[in-house]
Amino acid sequence: MVDATGSVVVIGDALIDEFRTPEGSEDFVGGAALNVAVGLTRLGVKTTLVAMVGDDSDGDSIRAFLAEYGVNLIATPAPRGTARAISDRTDGEPRYSFNEASVERFIEFDDRVRRAIDAAPFVVISCLRFDSADQVALLEDAVSEPQSRLLIDPNPREGMLHSVHEFVTNFERVAATALLVKVGDEDAALLYNASLLMLTEGLTSTGSQTVLSTAGRDGASIATESGVLVHQPITLMSEPVVDTMGAGDATLASVAASLVEARESGQLPQTGDEWQAILERAMAVAAATCRTRGALLQLPSASVPVAVASV
Repeated sequence: MVDATGSVVVIGDALIDEFRTPEGSEDFVGGAALNVAVGLTRLGVKTTLVAMVGDDSDGDSIRAFLAEYGVNLIATPAPRGTARAISDRTDGEPRYSFNEASVERFIEFDDRVRRAIDAAPFVVISCLRFDSADQVALLEDAVSEPQSRLLIDPNPREGMLHSVHEFVTNFERVAATALLVKVGDEDAALLYNASLLMLTEGLTSTGSQTVLSTAGRDGASIATESGVLVHQPITLMSEPVVDTMGAGDATLASVAASLVEARESGQLPQTGDEWQAILERAMAVAAATCRTRGALLQLPSASVPVAVASV
């Protein structure tokens, strides 16, 4: 049995990213939730990932990868096998597709999952099927006191959406109860056909306590219902950007690790200076992650401050 006591619980997707180029095809272990979970462990946080993982060769790859980085896994039933995302770049412009296991993903909240959630200081959601009313109902029933420990990244993907309307409706309801919601400029465009600023303002006006907004090379901002608003540009580094994959997941992992550290110190961040420091660290982590290929969170050099929890 997995020992998830005291772990931050991350719930969402774990999959194989298949990249097809004119030179051939290459597989990487990925998924937004998996990236966050592995990132948290690299920041010193004990973490449990709840995701569908099949009993197949792709599932074996995911299990081995998580074991290498010390992430506890609660694999929920995967009747369609392991999810797979395909990025086809064989003729220039990338095309994205997802297998049936990705599109029809569904997390079962069984006793193992509920025990882990009950013991968790924080629960992080990334790339859950918010357009499934049944899936969202299970989440809402399982997470008590979401206002003090639930972090959400909707992470919608166009090829996996069944209904934008249902996704938005369910996401907004859960977001209004959460401690923190992360959204990006691509989320704003896909879900709302609106700017990131408009989405951020909408979420804070409807009850979200804290909104973490990420805008790629333009950095990130944090807005709170109490009126705090801080912005931080992406950290400048001498090394060239190699791959932006995973930057948003690294940002969320860093912020979550900072919240773990803050709670250990006795109080979650309240002031603009406290949130600014958290955001500065997150932008350093995101920038370092962009200096290597793939989505694995990278730690910045010792000269750049980074929150490392002792959980």
